[in-house]
Amino acid sequence: MKRLVLIAFVGWCFSFGASAQQLLNSDSSAVSNHQVTIKGEKVNYTATVGTQPVWDKEGKEVAYLFYTYYERSDVEDKTNRPLVVSFNGGPGSASIWMHIAYTGPVLLNIDEEGNPIQPYGYQENEQSILDVADIVYVDPVNTGYSRITDKEADRSQFFGVNADVNYLAEWVRTFVTRQNRWASPKFLIGESYGTTRVSGLVSRLQNSQWMYFNGVVLVSPTDLGIDREGPVAAANYLPYYAATAWYHGVLNPDLQNKDLEEILPEVEAFTVNELIPAMVKGGFLSEARKKELASKMSEYSGLSEAVILEHNLAVPTGFFWKELLRDQGLTVGRLDSRYRGVDRQDAGSRYDYDPALSSWNHAFAPAFNHYMINELDFKTDINYFLFGPVHPWDRSGDKTGENLRAALAQNPYLHVMIQSGYFDGGTDYFNAKYSMWQMDPSGKLKDRLSWKGYRSGHMMYLRSEDLEKANDDIREFIKNAIPKAGTPAKY
Repeated sequence: MKRLVLIAFVGWCFSFGASAQQLLNSDSSAVSNHQVTIKGEKVNYTATVGTQPVWDKEGKEVAYLFYTYYERSDVEDKTNRPLVVSFNGGPGSASIWMHIAYTGPVLLNIDEEGNPIQPYGYQENEQSILDVADIVYVDPVNTGYSRITDKEADRSQFFGVNADVNYLAEWVRTFVTRQNRWASPKFLIGESYGTTRVSGLVSRLQNSQWMYFNGVVLVSPTDLGIDREGPVAAANYLPYYAATAWYHGVLNPDLQNKDLEEILPEVEAFTVNELIPAMVKGGFLSEARKKELASKMSEYSGLSEAVILEHNLAVPTGFFWKELLRDQGLTVGRLDSRYRGVDRQDAGSRYDYDPALSSWNHAFAPAFNHYMINELDFKTDINYFLFGPVHPWDRSGDKTGENLRAALAQNPYLHVMIQSGYFDGGTDYFNAKYSMWQMDPSGKLKDRLSWKGYRSGHMMYLRSEDLEKANDDIREFIKNAIPKAGTPAKY
């Protein structure tokens, strides 16, 4: 990446509040000019690192959010230029993940499968969506460099499903106004808990800020408050188990020799048509039928029939991550089951650590700090919270899936795309499909709902092949979600 011009900005400063925490100036920005090659095209852009206040209901400043905003600089008229507002999840996670590994103009140094390599650092992201859309990466309160500034502030106004949506909606409205982007086609993208966030946000922005969006991208979505308790919750993991077992080569030869996307439709059909109806019967399911199902589940999951029967067909994910490769002395990752780990002992029902997450933390923090200092010329002694203190988090009243459905119904322009990794055990791909199916029980909105699968995990973009494919899917989604000039928003 070539840095062309750096504009110094003296508004960045340090101060110490009464709580003795170190803070940035709560309303400031610094701009620098850059160039990146995307899909063979040179793209000039400006990068703005900034802070913008959060105000309470009385208009008093209570916090500030840190953001990084990328704008293509050779586009004078922003009227038709899409704006993407990007959030990660946690809750309590900063926006670093998609920022420097997915859609932004830089890419952290990792190998083709997403494993960390040294020296730590970054490179141009030739797959970035900056060629087709401007992007702002937002760190919610107490993540990244964002902080509470009022030591007396009620933390409950930030840390909960609905509180999070409420203050962020006001913040996004202010940002769009300050950047003069009301006329632009607008998109939200969220990953993991960020999908809960953006599903609620699109509805809140539409109904309280009168800001309408063209699209929402849900990357590795949560359950979005959509009920799936009982047999459905237990059975829905089987397709993920099958994908993981296939990856590690532990299926029988008849299945192992098939391609992954040949196997999964078969497992999904078994799950929906046979396993869920049988598990509904609970303890009144005949022993013969239970054994028959356990045998089939063993064939698909790589687990023994015995341990499946010991769990009454409902094998917990934690046990699966420990059990699948137990005979090899290895565990598999939660967030990406391609990763293998080593525990203190092979015994037990749960692994010691998630080998996927430890690998990712290894790569991201050094690269991001290096990037901020050397490319964006942002220097501070403040710690960038990859995972910040946001607990207790109020999870009550989560109706974000229904909020998203209502927003779709009310806005004929709005489209939704879901992106899932087949090897993600934290927010598995089949439950993402299930959410999409249940979100629109009438079936009247399904032409604006789509799902895409990738051969990687929770952060599917860490695998270079999927980085390209997933970004291309976003490009196509943006293109298709913008109506032709003069097309009215009506049914």
